[in-house]
Amino acid sequence: MAAGKPAKNQLRVGRLVKAHGLKGALKLELYTDDPDGRFTPGATFTLQVPEHSQWHGKTITVREFRWMNQHPVVFFEGVDDRNAADTLVRAILWIDQDEDAPAEPDAWYDHQLVGLDVVRDGVVVGKVARVDHFPAQDLLVVRAGEDEVLVPFVSAIVPEVDIEGGRVVVTPPAGLFEELPEPETPEAETPASED
Repeated sequence: MAAGKPAKNQLRVGRLVKAHGLKGALKLELYTDDPDGRFTPGATFTLQVPEHSQWHGKTITVREFRWMNQHPVVFFEGVDDRNAADTLVRAILWIDQDEDAPAEPDAWYDHQLVGLDVVRDGVVVGKVARVDHFPAQDLLVVRAGEDEVLVPFVSAIVPEVDIEGGRVVVTPPAGLFEELPEPETPEAETPASED
């Protein structure tokens, strides 16, 4: 049975890196080209946090956004001290896709990537099965025959995403899509017996 498409697609816009100062501020790692537009006071985000977090299933609202020493820093409503800010470290911030907003370059939604052919050296090696989002980076989960291969979704390894062409091009390190040959271990040489 085919699952229904979610009513709204979501876009990942940032990750909370660490608490900053004593008044509840958090340093941000940005995944958006328009941070000043995304993090306006009153903007609300869905939080991606572990299930055991007190923030699981909750949203959070921006109180203030500013740049400090060229680092983006955000304050949220109800997060008034460092202890509260520490509970949000490593949370990923998501917003509902604005259908009218222009697409950001190099930003794709999971549903656009799933099902694309994965091409290496001009040969299809699998299909994107899903996208896993982790604090450090995203992973493309590629179905290659009976196996699932985890491909870091970074430009060095996935240099091209062609939604219209239905493919992503990968340049993975050796061993990601094939078994590497076992290193040859020199066997102890036994002197040939002379007859």
